[in-house]
Amino acid sequence: MSTAMPNLFEPLRLRGVTFRSRIFVSPMCMYSAEDGVPNDWHLVHLGSRAVGGAALVIAEATGVSPEGRISPGDTGLWNGAQVDAFRRITAFVSAHGSVPGLQLAHAGRKASTHVPWKGGRALSAAEGAWTTLAPSAVPFDDGYSTPREMTLSDMDRVTAEFAAAARRAVEAGFEVLEVHAAHGYLLHEFLSPLSNRRTDSFGGPLENRMRFPLRVAGAAREAFPADRPVFVRISATDWADGGWDLAQSTVFAHRLRELGVDLVDCSSGGLVPYAKVAVGPGYQVPFAEAIRRDAGIATAAVGMITEPAQAEEILATGKADAILMARAFLRDPYWPLHAAKALGVDVEWPAQYRRAKT
Repeated sequence: MSTAMPNLFEPLRLRGVTFRSRIFVSPMCMYSAEDGVPNDWHLVHLGSRAVGGAALVIAEATGVSPEGRISPGDTGLWNGAQVDAFRRITAFVSAHGSVPGLQLAHAGRKASTHVPWKGGRALSAAEGAWTTLAPSAVPFDDGYSTPREMTLSDMDRVTAEFAAAARRAVEAGFEVLEVHAAHGYLLHEFLSPLSNRRTDSFGGPLENRMRFPLRVAGAAREAFPADRPVFVRISATDWADGGWDLAQSTVFAHRLRELGVDLVDCSSGGLVPYAKVAVGPGYQVPFAEAIRRDAGIATAAVGMITEPAQAEEILATGKADAILMARAFLRDPYWPLHAAKALGVDVEWPAQYRRAKT
């Protein structure tokens, strides 16, 4: 084995939390909860990635309120039963050397839908549909309900819900918090002029469109312990003319840094169904690189990063501080162990699995 440690396996410290490597598990919706309560599926799904050597395991987009969920199958964090169920999962993840993280979310106009394997379409009233919220009364697509334009009191309430969920995340044992401001969900809807048609102080110029997402991110940062990091996931571009783009994302990331956010998770798209995305291996890495350089904040690269050498090159050339992977971890929960072998690094395997190491 090599004595030189690849960048991928160098520890990373953010505030008071040390990650054993730069390999992070992206939040991935499982659509398998009941009443927002995670269950054995979530324990096995998240726990197996910790056993597999991931440094950070981020639980799926978790609704800060019932109406903030994408679907009835989403996890939530608005009551004690959800806290108790998550506590069992975070204890297991921590016991196996990984840091447990949670993504807090509000789905906005993309809420109240079926789970994907039931078509993902909008729920009907008979199926338990609920009223969706958005900055403006503009539906996501044909077949989606028209959301109710949020009032100032709605914004106050949702901000308080994010803060309350952040405090519950501490009770549940999470050491990292991520605020979801990407993929066409509520906070992203405020950022993009394609979905935000408001004419008050929360719409129009960039400063106004950032106002509510920054308020939410600041409330979450204040509610989470000062020695634990807070991330924000953004869509760095809408991939659509006249929409949110990298230049605006860089300004937003700079403002997030001023609020005490520690890392920007750089994804893209999701706001409009007609986006034309230039998909390919590492296609979102340039966003992480630009924001890291120009906003002076740590970033994570995500999107079609599948090979150890590819991930190593991203870090070695200063394009990001960490690698977030989703589908690669669905295919192989033990990706970090296999990546270590590919890069010539001797990492510890779980005692129960050591006989398979060589």
